[in-house]
Amino acid sequence: MARSGAASGRRLRARLDRVTDALGPRALRERARSLQRRLGITRSGQIAIVGAVAIWIMARVVAGTGMYLFAYGMVLLIVISYLIAPRNLKLEGAREGLFPRVHEGDRLEVELSLTANRRVSTFVLEERVPDRLGRTVKVPITRLSPGSTVTHRYGLRASRRGVYQVGPLVAVAGDPLGLSERETVIAEPFELLVHPRVELVSDRPLTRQFEDPPIRPPVSKPWPSGMEFYGMREYKPGDDLRRIVWRASARTGTIMVREAEQGITDHITIILDTDRGAHSRDEEGLSESFEAGVRVAASLGVRHLREGYELRCEVNGGPLTRPLRGATSQLLLLDALARLDMERQPLSAAIMRLVASPRRDAHNILVTPRLGPDEAARLKLLLDTGVSVLVVALLWDEQGADTAGVAASLGCQVASVRPGQDLASALYGEIGAGNRI
Repeated sequence: MARSGAASGRRLRARLDRVTDALGPRALRERARSLQRRLGITRSGQIAIVGAVAIWIMARVVAGTGMYLFAYGMVLLIVISYLIAPRNLKLEGAREGLFPRVHEGDRLEVELSLTANRRVSTFVLEERVPDRLGRTVKVPITRLSPGSTVTHRYGLRASRRGVYQVGPLVAVAGDPLGLSERETVIAEPFELLVHPRVELVSDRPLTRQFEDPPIRPPVSKPWPSGMEFYGMREYKPGDDLRRIVWRASARTGTIMVREAEQGITDHITIILDTDRGAHSRDEEGLSESFEAGVRVAASLGVRHLREGYELRCEVNGGPLTRPLRGATSQLLLLDALARLDMERQPLSAAIMRLVASPRRDAHNILVTPRLGPDEAARLKLLLDTGVSVLVVALLWDEQGADTAGVAASLGCQVASVRPGQDLASALYGEIGAGNRI
């Protein structure tokens, strides 16, 4: 009964979230713009229609023949302006400088080129840009001769992770009175994936709790080297050039390379809490705590893939990607994280999938802003199976401040990250705060 009631409550909250998103200021603005474009009536034309209806109602009340004629004349004027508005302009356009994938914070310099197949005049070249990337680009053009080409450059700032539609690139032409307008699509929309920002972070995969010394699983690929500094030795053919210590090489006269301790496991599982009720929300519907969690997952995931580990990424609703291995799989992980959004599934569901999994040789990283009693109890079950767990607590409110303490009391490694904080210092300085048993 309790489980059924909780599921019904989650479904109800999900419906309310959809209604709230549909009635938000951003969604209402986009719906109004879309309706205006489909109708082909400008704001002046809409005001004229409302005025004509008001005058007709007044004429109906006072029985004024002149007012009837004025109202009908306004309607006729709007119809004529709609019919004489130019359409199907013979134009060809192209974009340069847009790439399918960029990183958060990158700036793109886009160049638009427009070529006329016949003489056209008095229209506006418009490139629709999402609000989170910049402003819609509008370029008024008075006259364009057949075969001539004009170019225009503008900049985009990929300030936030996500999937965006840039465009379409259209030519907007209207009637002389400005009551109606028609659009000619010159270039189709372009899908732009903004990957989360990746920072250089450190993490040390540990052994299972009940193994001392660590025992290699019977079925496993060779472990890569660990991430903790062990010492230096002379360079040997085949060593990674990125591990050369140039200062030590200059001091000793021999090329020296950095050596790390042996790896404990080559399986990493990242669990990102996507429960909408646990994360922060601002007026525009954005969540700084969720974005911080995505950056943590991206940074740790890319680090482990570059080191040769097998990576699994889980969210509350299920696996985010298939198992990945190697640096060439970074793109799949970042694409999935760019498309990720919050949901109304509990974190406990993701933890229970790991409890039920037969794998016990993975290092697990849980990124969450809140560990409630239910989540803590299920995390304890996971720890009792003997796996290694690192909890990255996203601190954004007073309730989330208890997450690090709860995780440490259970015996997890703990790290605390605040939105906007440098991930490298946060993870490096606090990993290992938990008391292992």
